[in-house]
Amino acid sequence: MANPQILDPVDPDVELSSPLTMAIARRDQDTMSMVRRAVERRQVLLAFQPIMQSRQPDRVAFHEGLIRVTDHTGRIIPARDFIDVVEREELGRVLDTLALDLGLQALAEEPSLRLSINLSARSIGYPRWKATLVHWLDRDPTLGERLILEITERTAIVLPELVQHFMGEMQGHGISFALDDFGAGYTAFRYLKDFYFDILKIDGAFTKDIANNPDNQVICQAMLSLAQHFDMLTVAENVETRDDALFLAQAGCDFLQGFFFGMPTVNPAWRRATRARPDQAAGGGPNTRLRA
Repeated sequence: MANPQILDPVDPDVELSSPLTMAIARRDQDTMSMVRRAVERRQVLLAFQPIMQSRQPDRVAFHEGLIRVTDHTGRIIPARDFIDVVEREELGRVLDTLALDLGLQALAEEPSLRLSINLSARSIGYPRWKATLVHWLDRDPTLGERLILEITERTAIVLPELVQHFMGEMQGHGISFALDDFGAGYTAFRYLKDFYFDILKIDGAFTKDIANNPDNQVICQAMLSLAQHFDMLTVAENVETRDDALFLAQAGCDFLQGFFFGMPTVNPAWRRATRARPDQAAGGGPNTRLRA
């Protein structure tokens, strides 16, 4: 009788079972278990990273809320260590829901905050995710005016009709949209004119060492030109040096994000200030959009 553990070698997309593939599968199972346990125990939080204005690099334009989980030792685990494993599973939808809930809670707490939250296009049709968004918007309609939803390039083009419909519906609530990790996937450029993206985020692979990399300079200039044509603002991701920041600002990039300006933190300044002033009540947000 054939061993079901041995994969069919006739299928070119299926690798033969091996110690390496077994180790990878075991690692992924361990990752899923760790994330599921964190979700069940509500050991999920956001880390906040500033995104700076390129023309005034000492001024924060908005923050990105990045999902984190804690493992059984209390160690904070960044999304890059688990998101690829859970993204296609329902657990990924649950994480997106929790990230949205935490982000909208932060917006409600701090009226000066403008925040972007990541989601997979697969989560748009997830009932719990949509119910969470509706709940917070019903509670305070002005929250949408300070919310930016970042949809990854690779998932946006998989479900373009769903994304288009959702974006059209939500922009009526003042929500802005960003196309995340642009250039990392296989963008169908014909969709750009049909989507309602306000912001294009250039993947860090093309901004790293850009001051000294002519190839990245040409690619980024093309992306900036494309964004300008479609009336989109631009964010350069993974900016790590002063030279790169200066080059991107001079090239016309609107916003800069990366370790050069600040690492993600689970204890942002506005929460430290709020704890220092416990009598200060959180109010509603300003009636402005990012593109205003």
